[in-house]
Amino acid sequence: MSTALAFDKTIPGHFTLDSYKKYFSDFLDWLKIAADSHTVASLVRARARFIDEVLQALWQHFDLASQSQLTLIAVGGYGRGELHPFSDVDLLILTGSKLNKAQQDNIGLFITILWDLRLEVGHSVRTIKDSLSLGRDDITIATNLMEMRYLCGNATLFNELQAEVSKDNFWPSKDFFQAKRHEQQGRHAQYHGTAYNLEPNLKANPGGLRDIQTIGWVAKKHFRTRTMHELVAHQYLTEDEYQELMECEAYLWQMRFALHLEAGRNENRILFDYQPSVARRLGFGDDGKASVERMMKRFFLTVQRVSELNDMLLQHFEGSILKSHSKFKVLPLDDSFEIQGHLISATDKAVFARRENILKLFWHIANHSQIDGIHSETIRLLRQVRRRLMGDLQDYAGCRQLFMAIMRHPRGMDRAITLMHRHGILAAYLPQWRNIVGQMQFDLFHAYTVDEHTHRVLKNLHRYSEPEFAGEFPLCTDIVKRLEKPELLYLAGIFHDIAKGRGGDHSDLGAMDAREFGKLHKLSEFDTKLIVWLVEQHLLMSVTAQRRDIHDPSVIAEFAEKVRDETRLNYLYCLTLADIRATNDNLWNDWKGSLLRELYLGTQKAFRRGLEKPMDLRDQIREHQSEALRLLADSGFNEAQISPLWSKFKADYFARYNPRLIAWHTEHLLQHTDFTKPLVLISPTAMRGGTQIFVYTADQPNLFARMVAALDSKKVSIYDAQIMTNKDGYAMDTFVVLEQNGTPVTATSRISSIKKALETYISNQLPPERNKARPNKQLKAFHVPPKVVFLPGKNKQRTMLELAALDTPGLLADIGQVFAQCEINIHAAKITTIGERAEDFFMISTRQDEALSSEQQSQLRRVLVEQLTHATEG
Repeated sequence: MSTALAFDKTIPGHFTLDSYKKYFSDFLDWLKIAADSHTVASLVRARARFIDEVLQALWQHFDLASQSQLTLIAVGGYGRGELHPFSDVDLLILTGSKLNKAQQDNIGLFITILWDLRLEVGHSVRTIKDSLSLGRDDITIATNLMEMRYLCGNATLFNELQAEVSKDNFWPSKDFFQAKRHEQQGRHAQYHGTAYNLEPNLKANPGGLRDIQTIGWVAKKHFRTRTMHELVAHQYLTEDEYQELMECEAYLWQMRFALHLEAGRNENRILFDYQPSVARRLGFGDDGKASVERMMKRFFLTVQRVSELNDMLLQHFEGSILKSHSKFKVLPLDDSFEIQGHLISATDKAVFARRENILKLFWHIANHSQIDGIHSETIRLLRQVRRRLMGDLQDYAGCRQLFMAIMRHPRGMDRAITLMHRHGILAAYLPQWRNIVGQMQFDLFHAYTVDEHTHRVLKNLHRYSEPEFAGEFPLCTDIVKRLEKPELLYLAGIFHDIAKGRGGDHSDLGAMDAREFGKLHKLSEFDTKLIVWLVEQHLLMSVTAQRRDIHDPSVIAEFAEKVRDETRLNYLYCLTLADIRATNDNLWNDWKGSLLRELYLGTQKAFRRGLEKPMDLRDQIREHQSEALRLLADSGFNEAQISPLWSKFKADYFARYNPRLIAWHTEHLLQHTDFTKPLVLISPTAMRGGTQIFVYTADQPNLFARMVAALDSKKVSIYDAQIMTNKDGYAMDTFVVLEQNGTPVTATSRISSIKKALETYISNQLPPERNKARPNKQLKAFHVPPKVVFLPGKNKQRTMLELAALDTPGLLADIGQVFAQCEINIHAAKITTIGERAEDFFMISTRQDEALSSEQQSQLRRVLVEQLTHATEG
């Protein structure tokens, strides 16, 4: 396969926009065909040469070649001679003097034509002086100039600029290294410090192409290298490491090339939408999720290797460029390890011949808070021994003792566990962990691979015991302080998702793994059973809090019976909170935290009263009323004013609302003078983690549909709905809403606008209309067919309906519209969104206040499925 691969058609002799567009189209067709038989490296260089020819011809066409003070220079990736199918083309037009009007116009036409040809062009017009000045102030511009390549025009100008850029005083090697390292750290922080995002950016993610380029840029500046291979001669890379780095780059290039072809544009994020077709193009098969899993697993292993090599090389460069290693104070730890500065280092090259020393390395990291990384030479030794391992590290008794010592160490889940994860030691220790490295999760609920999600669970659990985060989740902090064995919590965290991707119920399979782990590591029967139960039931609390009515004492009693004691409740609460927060940084909100906290406290109260004497509904009502009366008395209201109003409320009202909300409702109802108009209350600050909306109005047909349509028109997300009527036939409905970014509604203007919309929709009895919001592009990659299930219930006048569907914009408004159309009354609603999936529960009846017959259920199911299918496809 020749590296001189080139497009075999000649550039049109006479310029017309159509002829050049045809030329570009022919080249793209050729590129797609050539991709089946040529390396990506040869193809990206072929595209760069193709663009060279086009630019040189257009430079001539616009009479720019006759201008002796102009030079056209390729910079950035184009300067390296590397262009993927739709990569942007970065140009510097270098001028020797100030441009006249005619020159400016011709350059403008030249650039405009490039845009007309649909090239993504980044360009600047500068003098040598301007280029150097801007380059000294901006590391990105300086880096682009380092990679400049002459295309056409005044070669003398190009040579002058290149000579100046090559001088040490343009960007001293030390300053350049520090700036590039700082740039990389900032870029990594944008991706939460991990490459294990489910829709990663092939260029910018940690371990992506930019990390490889950073190595090349630093080497080029400091060592005057032209190729990465020269680092072998400088003894910064071994030949094997160089080959590995090039292999990694080649795979990332293949993915990026295929992604550009599939997206038809300059796209570097491998979104869910593109993953199946990219996997197919790369030869991973056409079997849906399985082919994507194979491709992405290789991707995640690739970026892990790049990250490790990048860490190692930048450390090497730091020692050479900053001479920092000579300043380090050496602190011996034992015969095998020492601390150099803030890095742990092996004292001899055979240190890992004793396998226990691999775990001893990380025990030292946990035991010495000043250690924040592993020395580059020790990383190299670790990489070498990791490849030679026969069997699992847990097979060695010494390793098992050290692993448990790390689990029990107060700082074991701090830097030690992160470095064990990053350097593949968790995978080398636990065979089950190897299965989840790079394991995809095909939903919008999870943002990370299974192993990275689990790593984040462990970090969240550790935060509960860190003083600096004590105010973040004080209840968890208080619980963890009282736990006798926090290591059981960490082990449950390790195993809770470890069986994902194997088929079957991952909770059951993970529990089996945990049981075997307990036996192998000689944990007590009690401790093992607790870990196994936590793994089996790790979803119990989140499902109960988000899908059941936790204000119903019977729900609390049922949950408490499954948990059985307060010890299990404490462990489960901390694990659940850490688990949900580790799924997706954008999906956690105070509303979810509030639900979990209320479920925890309600269950704790049930345990402390004794399960044989659970709280009676009447006890709860009396308790709520008594506290609400006290709050109202503080506001100047007396029982004589309150009793006539409360006599109209059903018992359910006092059971379901807490005293603070009851007092809030009552105060405003007593002050409301005209009950022919609706009373709409919106909390100015968050209550129970969300913005509370309370509506009191004469009940009427389609009221729920109108209210959710009003809220939908204001683009707020509904998280909960309590629907009820009083004895006088007035609706008393409550919604918990959040902004679309998951925060409570706080702006006065927003609150006023939502209040007005609700009053208008209710008073005018406007027909419900769906907000025609643009669908989320991410949702296109998911298929959640609408599913309607009718559940058996004790109340003979009510029908319980459970609905699952894709969480499209305006979904609840669509559901409300169908209920209105089918003349359905709604008595309660529980709204749950899990990533791309909405799972909602409704208690409904006919307009005659009767349960739905089988025929009515069938009709409602048909209309709901039709409407929601149409909304999804539309």
